[in-house]
Amino acid sequence: MFTQSLKALFVAAIIALTVTFCGPRSTDNEETGYNRFPFLEMGIDRLQQGYDIGEFTVTEVVNAFLQRIEEIDRNGPELNSIISVNRDAVKIAGELDRELADGRKRGPLHGVPVVLKDNIDTHGDMPTTAGSRALANSFPLNDSFVAGKLREAGAVIIGKANLSEWANFRGELSSSGWSGVGGQTKNPWVLDRNPCGSSSGSAVAVSANLAMVAIGTETNGSIVCPSHATGIVGIKPTVGLVSRSGIVPIAWSMDIAGPMARTVRDAAITLGVLAGPDEEDKSTLIPEAQFYADYTRFLDENGIEGKRIGFFKAPMGRNFKVDSLMHRAVDFFKSRGAEIIEIDQITAPNTASSAFRVMLFEYGEGLNSYFESLGPEAPVKNLDELISFNRSDTISLKHFNQRYLEMANEIGDTGSSEYKDALADMQRGSREEGIDRVMDKHNLDAIISPTGSPAWKTDLVNGDSFQLGSSSPAAHAGYPNITLPMGYIDNLPVGISIFGRAWSEPVLLEIAYAYEKGTMYRMAPLFLKTDIF
Repeated sequence: MFTQSLKALFVAAIIALTVTFCGPRSTDNEETGYNRFPFLEMGIDRLQQGYDIGEFTVTEVVNAFLQRIEEIDRNGPELNSIISVNRDAVKIAGELDRELADGRKRGPLHGVPVVLKDNIDTHGDMPTTAGSRALANSFPLNDSFVAGKLREAGAVIIGKANLSEWANFRGELSSSGWSGVGGQTKNPWVLDRNPCGSSSGSAVAVSANLAMVAIGTETNGSIVCPSHATGIVGIKPTVGLVSRSGIVPIAWSMDIAGPMARTVRDAAITLGVLAGPDEEDKSTLIPEAQFYADYTRFLDENGIEGKRIGFFKAPMGRNFKVDSLMHRAVDFFKSRGAEIIEIDQITAPNTASSAFRVMLFEYGEGLNSYFESLGPEAPVKNLDELISFNRSDTISLKHFNQRYLEMANEIGDTGSSEYKDALADMQRGSREEGIDRVMDKHNLDAIISPTGSPAWKTDLVNGDSFQLGSSSPAAHAGYPNITLPMGYIDNLPVGISIFGRAWSEPVLLEIAYAYEKGTMYRMAPLFLKTDIF
């Protein structure tokens, strides 16, 4: 018989061998060939090089991505990640080709195929639905600030991505990646597993090479969780770095848009395009705001050396397989010259409950303001009409309720002392008594933690099965968070989060890039039907 200590060592060794070294079976599914694609895993720099030497045209690239959407999003594995395709995409590509022929490029995203989460306004023939059937025919009067910046930089917005309806803040027992407009999005690694949310379609589109870059939005976890679950890079910026004007809101104290890409470099390039002040969003006009047009200047393969990094351990102990990957990551950081300081707790007690109250207060006002922005032809004029529509619709409430919409409609306005107290408690508990306190105490450059556990089986009856996560401290504070792949458990990716103080994107990118270059875990997905045999 084993002694307890010998048994523990034996089990640990088996776990390490299984989790650390047994990754995905292949980067190509031999039965389907879904990864046989001329631009598979291509990055922005390589794409620009191809344009420069005439290897391919923007029109050829855009047509290839549109065909891939048709082949594997609408057909084949039917990923269901794209709600609508831009019918003007090929025309726009032709214009960009003519500019290239004249020796001109609009910016760093010239000719780059991009998809936007479908709560981000685009003016034209694509509606902005937030996944809701009530907005199925809602055509905003203007581009969002984000869409405008992308177009100015030369991006081709080829489509709008499916999402958890109303950014996963509609009701109880929801399934991430399900919307009344788009149905259920699938995880491209294992199709019956969930992509997490709410930026589900954005993550899947990037992971499955349906686009080169996507834009998601996050209130708490909605960029980092789907990025983690599909094996890509996601950046949730500091609130105020990227304008929210023209984005369907949840809570202006926490909402933010950010890039989702296959590499840290591509995410950094896109972040530079998105960042900047906007008169329509006062969070971008504060004196502390720090914008850079080029975040690639901070990418350093030696960016871990000499850093003091906190290891947030609260998510540990809930999944021994994730724990094994995280301990391997910590060892890597140490091997590259970082000093690791273990941290058990970050935010003050009751911060999460205060944040929930803040979300409800801001949600109702934010939605009513958004509906007003749609003009006199808006399909719904206010939250009362939305709630009424859902009750009468045959699909909207088929799988889960609208409890959060109803609560937001009943709670009152943001002029109340209850709201002001909740906001103060949330920000104090997550900032002065949270991340800032911990980082000051230990003189930290950043904090690391597992982003989540492997994707669960999609369940439209019982809803999501979250096991662990680390997004809340940065989300409640409005501070930046980056997730990127840290390995695989069987055939499912798992991510590591790197977060820190407000406006610390440069140092977080430096660390993330060094980790990515030293590990190189990103792979193309497998499109397995199931992992139960």
